[in-house]
Amino acid sequence: MLTLFARAFRVPELRKKMLFTLSLLVLFRFGQVLPSPGVDVVAVQRCLGAARGGLAEMMQLFSGGAMLKLSVFALGVMPYITASIVMQLMAVLIPRLELMRKAGEQQKITQYTRYLTVGLAVLNATTVVALARTGQLFPSCQERVLRDDGLLSLLVLVAVMVAGTCAVMWLGELITDRGIGNGMSLLMFTQVVAVFPAYMSTIFQMSAFAAVIILVSGVFLVAAVVFMEQAQRRIPVQYAKRMIGSRAYGNTSTYIPLKVNQAGIVPVIFTASLLYVPTLFAGQLPWLAPYLQGDHPLYMTGYFALIVAFAYFYVSLTFNAQEVADQMRRFGGFVPGIRPGRPTAGYLSYVLSRLTAPGSLYLGVLALLPLIAFALLRDPSTQQNFPFGGTSVLIMVGVGLETVKQVEYQLLQRNYERLLT
Repeated sequence: MLTLFARAFRVPELRKKMLFTLSLLVLFRFGQVLPSPGVDVVAVQRCLGAARGGLAEMMQLFSGGAMLKLSVFALGVMPYITASIVMQLMAVLIPRLELMRKAGEQQKITQYTRYLTVGLAVLNATTVVALARTGQLFPSCQERVLRDDGLLSLLVLVAVMVAGTCAVMWLGELITDRGIGNGMSLLMFTQVVAVFPAYMSTIFQMSAFAAVIILVSGVFLVAAVVFMEQAQRRIPVQYAKRMIGSRAYGNTSTYIPLKVNQAGIVPVIFTASLLYVPTLFAGQLPWLAPYLQGDHPLYMTGYFALIVAFAYFYVSLTFNAQEVADQMRRFGGFVPGIRPGRPTAGYLSYVLSRLTAPGSLYLGVLALLPLIAFALLRDPSTQQNFPFGGTSVLIMVGVGLETVKQVEYQLLQRNYERLLT
């Protein structure tokens, strides 16, 4: 991989894109450590030392530590990611959005996603500021993290966080347009990588036995994630020979790649967002609090079941077997041994359902892994969690592999252009 990036760095155009992407990632991290106005930085640092487990760990992971610091980019990429997921779900309920997608009006859908991102940012920022004001952001810390809890100061704090979300959205789109890779995915990758060294440092605070077990399991976990993310079922497709004018087209063979983990990280993120809602009301409902602990069997069972269910639901939304079958028939393609049209759509749905079964179970086990490890391998001398969180490893490996593929594709494309010129 290092050789690949070294080759890409020697290409002037790719070097410019890589440096541009790196500079925006540095700017993004700067915004995540820059405190918002009215925040007592010293008090936040003391409270961060006492924040362990549960909601605090989840917020620490998905915001790169920025949300608990109440920084300018405190909300990170989560409002945009959530808005994108909601827009995909709304396409099923609103036929107009589906027609816009098929008509190629992606710019309008992107604009709607931006509006929804701003709305979610206002809601999230208001919730975070309210939690900080009432002390629920750091339940184990009794210090005041806001210098002034007046209405004007709170409105300014919310406005700064919403503006930071808009800036993050702009940075992600800039990376996608002028850099390398998917901008939002790289920003999420940066968030996870930023807090991963702190998680790794907890290994040295544990006993020797626990440290060895965690390091060995971490290596196997990364290898398993790479294997599952690369695994795919290739459906062979044959295109018949067609005459258009005086030229012959078709008579070629290709395949449809169906990944085992077709849903990606989306089911885990959406499930975490759903479980985040009852966690907010745990303080007002004391009877609910014990069931929302990460090591409670009911919480683990619900977490696992929601991930599996949403994985099936999301795959059914993003892969329309009937549409793929109709497009294949339109261009003279067919799966060997399967009749075109509805039989092909049924065959694709059957194969995708069988692939989603292990894929959804894989996501569920991966998400539960840190909770199980925390319950079994927790060291009495430390209050830190299992450093190899399944979600964090999945994000790092998935985005890393996708970025490497983007660099390889751009290098290959330039080699072809050099041969043709």
